[in-house]
Amino acid sequence: MRLFYSPTSPYARKILVLLAEVGKSDAVTLEAASGTPVNAGTAPLAQNPLGKIPALEREGACALYDSRVITRYLDTHFEAGFYPQGARLWDTLTLEATADGILDAAILMVYETRVRPEEKRFDDWVEGQWAKVDRALDAMENRWMAHLHGPLDMGQIAVACALGYVDFRHDARNWREGRPALAKWEADFAARDSMKATVAPS
Repeated sequence: MRLFYSPTSPYARKILVLLAEVGKSDAVTLEAASGTPVNAGTAPLAQNPLGKIPALEREGACALYDSRVITRYLDTHFEAGFYPQGARLWDTLTLEATADGILDAAILMVYETRVRPEEKRFDDWVEGQWAKVDRALDAMENRWMAHLHGPLDMGQIAVACALGYVDFRHDARNWREGRPALAKWEADFAARDSMKATVAPS
């Protein structure tokens, strides 16, 4: 299998953390790729017509894309058990979707300053994206801590990668303020070997 990724992509990091947690990092060859909505760059267009990473190329089968599709596939392929059975599955999927929503908003904020010409930037739109992140983090602090402290699953991995990306690109926003439980959980989870091995280069 070949994974088209960027070392700074938090979506790709979810996959790399999963592989590290199950001891299968060597099962996937990494292929660096990058692009933006206005410049496809080296994005894997043959594997993903949407021009996004990550994309997982499989021998003798169609490529998979969208990080949640890839993590679900690898979880099944390696029998990792990060998508639990029963009622907890729906909580895991919802938590993962919430984490990915944080990433979607945080990345759009980056695009606004990196891709859009300065005279066309819209500060209120940027703040609207941050409001989504803010509400999601409040929900984690107030509703999701019991799940986050439960058995390891893909929801937890996704949250940890999302928080890592917020630190990486939006550190000045100080997301930890007023969220002591989530901040403590993140510090503990970030100490896992899988997380330390996949930190984005500065």
